[in-house]
Order: sequence, then C-alpha cells, then structure tokens
Amino acid sequence: MKFTIDKHEKYILLKLNESKLNSLITPQLKSELILINTEGQRNIVLDLSQVKFADSSGLSSLLVGHRLCKNATGTFILSGLNDAVARLITISQLDSVLTVVPSPEEAIDLIFMEEIEKELKKEAK
Repeated sequence: MKFTIDKHEKYILLKLNESKLNSLITPQLKSELILINTEGQRNIVLDLSQVKFADSSGLSSLLVGHRLCKNATGTFILSGLNDAVARLITISQLDSVLTVVPSPEEAIDLIFMEEIEKELKKEAK
C-alpha cells in the first residue's frame, strides 16, 4: 500500500496514493489506522483524492477508522472523494455515519473547530 503520513499536534493527515481501495489494500489500511490510533492520535484525516474505485472491504476499513477515532473521542474525516467513491458511500447510507468534506484543508479546519468546542465544554464544567 502506498501512502503518505503528515503528522501534526492535533491530527494526522493520511493520504492514500492508490487508485483502488479494495481487498488488496484494506488490511494494510486497517492496520495503519490502528497503529496511528494506538500512538495516541485521535483525529485522522484520510485523503482519498487518488482513489478512483472502492468496494465493500474498502468501506469496512473506513468504518474501522471512524470507530477508532470515535472511541478515542476524536474525529475521522474523509476528504477528496471522487464521484464513484462518494456515490458508493451514499448508496451504502454511510454518508450519515462518516464525515466527508471536499478538501483536506476543510477537514483540518473542522478538526480545529471541534477541538475548540471540546476545550470550551471542559472549561464550562
């Protein structure tokens, strides 16, 4: 699996440099997401702008990322989806579960807004 990781204090940007998100890629993607999560990162932005095709196993890896971040009170955001992948997510009704934004920059902005909200809630207690 070809990918790049850009680590930051509040989030990790994982860019998948593959054209397909299928059963050949998903085991490696799942293990990478688990590794990132066990390192203490709770906010993950997954940039899928290179991905042109995804199947059900690809969707399952996205759900793993979502669950890991949610359990760590973090955020899992997908960005850069092409039409075919976005359609698959919509058909699977996962658009109500997964957070999808057009670009990595918007995902990063969303993470910072959520982190600020969490800090404000802590201070209010």
